[in-house]
Amino acid sequence: MADITLAQAQAAIEAAVKKSKELGVVMDIAVVDAGANLKAFVRMDGAWLGSIDISIRKARTARFFDMDTGELGKLSQPGGPLYQIEHSNGGLITFPGGVPIRNDRGEVIGAIGVSGSTVENDHTVALAGAEAARSVGM
Repeated sequence: MADITLAQAQAAIEAAVKKSKELGVVMDIAVVDAGANLKAFVRMDGAWLGSIDISIRKARTARFFDMDTGELGKLSQPGGPLYQIEHSNGGLITFPGGVPIRNDRGEVIGAIGVSGSTVENDHTVALAGAEAARSVGM
């Protein structure tokens, strides 16, 4: 199984911090490896304490299901095929801000989770981090 390197995880964190600053927000940013284990984390100055756990859970959720957490959220609405899935695996996050990280061959090598602003901003920052990690491996 391919796995994210420390250099890729650090690139994801750096790009996510940069995007956060561009948006004028402070975030908690977590990167997990292919086994959903924490690889890198940063809490920007002033970021909410409550978002630490959320960012880690978003990253783990994205890796567990190899999809954006917002997409999983669409499937887990009342009446949906995955309704109440967020109660599995020790607690999942099913709103935007978690994104799988893929290498240049399309293999999932980890995931990034971001929390601390609107879900739209969280997702935008996570995408920036995921893209940066991919470019390091090329």
